[in-house]
Amino acid sequence: MTDRPNKTGKVILVGAGPGDEGLLTLRGKDWLERADVVIYDHLANERLLRFTSPGTEIMYAGKKEGHYTLSQENINALLIEKAKAGKIVVRLKGGDPFIFGRGGEETYALTEAGIPFAVVPGVTSPIGVAAYAGIPLTHRDFSSTLSIITGSNEKGKEDEHIDWEKIASRSGTLIFLMGARKLKRITDNLIKYGKDADTPIAVIQWGTTYRQKTWTGTLGTIVGIAARENIKPPALTIVGEVVALKPHTDWFETLPLFGKTLVITRPEEQSEAFIHGLHERGAEPLLFPVIETMPPEDWAPLDSAIENLEHYDGLIFTSVNGVKFFMRRLKEKGKDVRELKGLRLYAIGPKTEQAVNALGIPVDGVPDEFVAESLIDSLGKDNIQGKKFLLPRAAVARETLPEQLRELGAHIDVAPAYRTVRPQTNTQELTRRLKEGSVHAVTFTSSSTVTHFMELIGEKLKPQLSKVAVACIGPITAKTAEQAGLKVDVMAEEYTVDGLIAALEKHFCR
Repeated sequence: MTDRPNKTGKVILVGAGPGDEGLLTLRGKDWLERADVVIYDHLANERLLRFTSPGTEIMYAGKKEGHYTLSQENINALLIEKAKAGKIVVRLKGGDPFIFGRGGEETYALTEAGIPFAVVPGVTSPIGVAAYAGIPLTHRDFSSTLSIITGSNEKGKEDEHIDWEKIASRSGTLIFLMGARKLKRITDNLIKYGKDADTPIAVIQWGTTYRQKTWTGTLGTIVGIAARENIKPPALTIVGEVVALKPHTDWFETLPLFGKTLVITRPEEQSEAFIHGLHERGAEPLLFPVIETMPPEDWAPLDSAIENLEHYDGLIFTSVNGVKFFMRRLKEKGKDVRELKGLRLYAIGPKTEQAVNALGIPVDGVPDEFVAESLIDSLGKDNIQGKKFLLPRAAVARETLPEQLRELGAHIDVAPAYRTVRPQTNTQELTRRLKEGSVHAVTFTSSSTVTHFMELIGEKLKPQLSKVAVACIGPITAKTAEQAGLKVDVMAEEYTVDGLIAALEKHFCR
């Protein structure tokens, strides 16, 4: 982080959006990456904090069901203090800072203290939550006006600044923010001042997230529904004829994996495609990385091979990590891709092929199936007797490929390019979720993810694991899971992350 001891810093109020991390703006992400200090609220998705740089000071200042970590006055003072210390301070707020986000109070205090600031708008909850609930807030046949009202004034000031008679007389859509606990007061006042008791109403809890749930009814029935369903904050209430359109405009709650929580055990830095694929289908990806890739303990075998690349006929990559660590070491040795001229390149799996192609190098052979046995079949069709191959791979891996290539008369050097270790993963969150029954599947993308997962959490929670689906990327991983005492419920037909997602969708939608 940049040190600014003799210069006043700056405060940036960033709208985090209503919950879905994908709704953060690019400008908001840019400021998070540049921040020295981030002070965030209860409704700001904590996943957004991963955009911060190492060393960023992270401070929680949330309010939950009336309980304050810091008062608003203390938050204002903290913003001023950190900025005066020369820091770039991001105030990360759920929704939009200026829509019932107290952004006006904070910017006023900053102005009074002479602190420069900027505001990054966020997707406000009325817009985002309504869209994810499949309720258009305006419609030319039903509503041409929109009113946003707080449903949660300070204690003892329930009706202050709320003119119920005028609100009830409005013909358009009414939105009440944070009004779950005041639902009876809201509906009673609307009916009292002239709203028809049959007016459609929707209450959306945890909108735009995997936990989203929507209840619909009328002004006359929703309080009973809320009591029966035990509806709690955070929730947003929409009143108006547009609510009746939901069955025709729903999209998020009808996604094939909506509401499912799926554990990802692969390294976080390799999980973006997996995360995006699950998000697109409405699922919650619960990250629980059980392996971490690191350089090998000894570079000597790979270094020796790199110095003698001209003696090889082919180079075989079995994973993206193999490509990444091989190329990193090649560069560290003062060489580049030109050293691979004349070598035939082979890759197992489309992602590995893409990693090689991204270097500007064509792949000569990709097996029909994404396992070593298929590559052996492919190579066996060529005359490889007497040919010499280099296999940069994990330090510990199956010996099937090198052994069978030797049986075909080839020479093969296996050089560790990386190793996988078990990280210091916190098991508390996953343990709690498994025990409460809010996990639907655990996914494994390699045998090492199975082994490390069982070492971390599996043995002591086998009864809970028997109640969730176990999903494996391919037969080798599935065999390891079965040997560990797990019942495999889902296996990809195509041994890729996309294939695994498709198999999960098929499993949960049958």
